[in-house]
Amino acid sequence: MARKKSSNNYFTKETEEYIVKYNLSENQEYRNGIFTAHIYHPFYKLAENIIHTFKFYYTDVDQIEDLKHEVVSMLLEEKIMKFDSTHGAKAYSYFGTIVKRWLINYNNKNYKKLKRIGSFEEMEESYESRTGKIDSAGLTLKQFLDIWVDKADSEIESMFVKDSERKIADAILTVFKKRYDIDMFKKKALYIYVREMTDCETPHLTKVVSVLKENYYKLYRDYDESERLKIT
Repeated sequence: MARKKSSNNYFTKETEEYIVKYNLSENQEYRNGIFTAHIYHPFYKLAENIIHTFKFYYTDVDQIEDLKHEVVSMLLEEKIMKFDSTHGAKAYSYFGTIVKRWLINYNNKNYKKLKRIGSFEEMEESYESRTGKIDSAGLTLKQFLDIWVDKADSEIESMFVKDSERKIADAILTVFKKRYDIDMFKKKALYIYVREMTDCETPHLTKVVSVLKENYYKLYRDYDESERLKIT
């Protein structure tokens, strides 16, 4: 018996029409309304289906849910305005191809990264279970995290251009500073706390988290490859 084809009912001709309307409008409030009501869900479902169909599971975020939002954020910030239906392009195929190629590159990059440095949890378990330290200077991972938080806090202005992103980053670092007062310091809890503090949407939060994570891993690699932290 032939396998039933998956339904694409979430991404319709109407979705494409709203994408065209979004691109033609110069009214940001109108564009935001269109995106929220008619484009966000199709983009989200497109990301979800491609991630699971092709098993793009090597990620630098803790939950696949976060990866979906990263894909949606990428489409909104970098790709949606490039869609041109007058050349015969179909929105579903156009954005589906973009998402697949982006996830292939993302998956390959993170596979290599995860092999090299592992997850935050793996680093913590590995170093603290074996020696309780992460370098010859005798700093624990918790102490290193404090150093990173202070460094990242001083670099917010250079890491983020938009005030809204700086506000989110500041809230995230504030949560890290107060982490000893939080019973369940996990990714889900982090998102909830920061959303309450900044009233931001998940795609924007995910983007800022990704930048901060890369900043953390860069400092960690500098530290791990030398006898002392390179804080400049």
